[in-house]
Amino acid sequence: MKEYCNPLNIEYKFQHYGSTAHREAADPTLVYFKKKYYMFASMSAGFYYSNDLVSWKWHENRKLDIYRYAPDVRQIGEYLYFCASDNAEPSTIWRSKTPLSDDFEKISEPFAFWDPDLFYDDDSRIYLYWGCSNKEPIYGIELDKEKMMPIGEKVELIHGDINNHGWERLNYPGKEVEKGKRTKVQPFIEGAYINKWNGKYYLQYAAPGTELPVYGDGVYVSEAPLGPYTFMVNTPFSFKPSGFINGAGHGSTIEDEYGNLWHAATMRISVNKNFERRVGLFPAGIDKDGLLYCNQNFADYPIVIPDGKFDPRLLAPHYMLLSYKKDAEASSVYDKHNVSLALDENIRTWWCAQGSQGEWYKLDLGKIYTPHSIQLNLAEEGIPVEKHSSEESAPLRAGKRYIDSKSNIKTRYLMEGSKNGEDWFIIHDASEVNSDLTHDYIILNGKKELRYVKVTAVSMAYNAKFAISGLRVFGLDDKDKPERVMESTVAHTDGMTAKAVWKKAKGAIGYNLRYGIAPDKLYTSYQVYGIENLLLTALNKNQKYWYCIDSFNESGITEGVVNKIK
Repeated sequence: MKEYCNPLNIEYKFQHYGSTAHREAADPTLVYFKKKYYMFASMSAGFYYSNDLVSWKWHENRKLDIYRYAPDVRQIGEYLYFCASDNAEPSTIWRSKTPLSDDFEKISEPFAFWDPDLFYDDDSRIYLYWGCSNKEPIYGIELDKEKMMPIGEKVELIHGDINNHGWERLNYPGKEVEKGKRTKVQPFIEGAYINKWNGKYYLQYAAPGTELPVYGDGVYVSEAPLGPYTFMVNTPFSFKPSGFINGAGHGSTIEDEYGNLWHAATMRISVNKNFERRVGLFPAGIDKDGLLYCNQNFADYPIVIPDGKFDPRLLAPHYMLLSYKKDAEASSVYDKHNVSLALDENIRTWWCAQGSQGEWYKLDLGKIYTPHSIQLNLAEEGIPVEKHSSEESAPLRAGKRYIDSKSNIKTRYLMEGSKNGEDWFIIHDASEVNSDLTHDYIILNGKKELRYVKVTAVSMAYNAKFAISGLRVFGLDDKDKPERVMESTVAHTDGMTAKAVWKKAKGAIGYNLRYGIAPDKLYTSYQVYGIENLLLTALNKNQKYWYCIDSFNESGITEGVVNKIK
């Protein structure tokens, strides 16, 4: 068995433009090519590869279109084909038999497109899908296999529909929808990706905007590659509006070596810049009625992957969060970034020290545990933008951008544990690593007893201030699980919004509200802490829904009762 914890722990590359530098990777396209997994993501100055979908290495390639968003890769025969976005001039299609050797050859420049996706059908015909606009739809067109140039005319496939699809509205799970704000603004319909399963074409797309917590992926289904397409009723199939990190849009879906489905998608921070983003990976599946879904319950808790083929609906947390709102102290505090902000289950807030090397943060779990794992999430605070020559940078709408991939960018720290706060042992020594990993996931396997966790900065990128957005300790407490949620009401406030209210369950630190189009299809969820109400803003008009509210604490999850949304 293998495990990981979202967001993926990869080397997110620094972007220099505007007023503040930030790390970024987004719009991931996964592919399983010649017994290796490759992941291409926006603004990464290369690509990532893995043997197991868990441990990823970065490979620099500045010959490809690294300053073009939404890179797409597909296998066609013995080749891996690559293309990326450019809406100002014709985009380039490349290919290689051996991506790690950087021998990509240019095949064609058909026309300008944004957010592309190539598809190689089982009848050997090739199609291109593209689109990223709040005015234009997702398009599709057939390409000549040899010349990779268009055949025929482009076809309009997916349009935004904010009058019927609640999730496409530019909304938030809060007061903005209740007051009617931003619900009439047209969403961006973007990020096309297509799969074929059981003779049907599943055309996936993202909405409403990458900087929003409700950014997700929907799907239309057809019996022909260029349509007509029908909206899939459980859309969005990938949706994570709550929890430690939000967002699960603009992604790709693949089969692994065992035939399991996985969906990679963009996750949002969007504090330093709107495009400050990360990558998440979620188990997915096709149910008996042909509906595509993701299991995104507790999707930023540790995900344990069974060996071989598995049922994604049965995956559930093995370990719970032990560190939520526990006590902490630190060597110093910068501005208003106090110590509690590393423990509030919000990646968009962080504790920050006044300095870098030697600064420390100490968590007190309140009692002795034998944790299973720890996830350390670091943040960027006030990193200055470096100026570079025109040859090193690329023009974008936001101005000149430079992607920094210098080998001297290292993130180094020491993590220690203690039972009494005085005698310390090493949990993880990253003081001499040659990597820039900022979402480290360290597995202890319950081998160490501890009450305190201390993290000390050794060196940060650009000698930046030491900042932690989430020091998250996972394991199991020995107290009772919380009581079941027995009294709840979820009722529509309009055709695409419903308000949920429930009675507090004794012993709960949070709740996971699952809902869907049938009692056995509760595929969508909201995970919240310390509240007993919620606004569901992603419902589709004239669709019946059922829901269930599970309670959870440090010891586990207590399933609720399934009811119908009124």
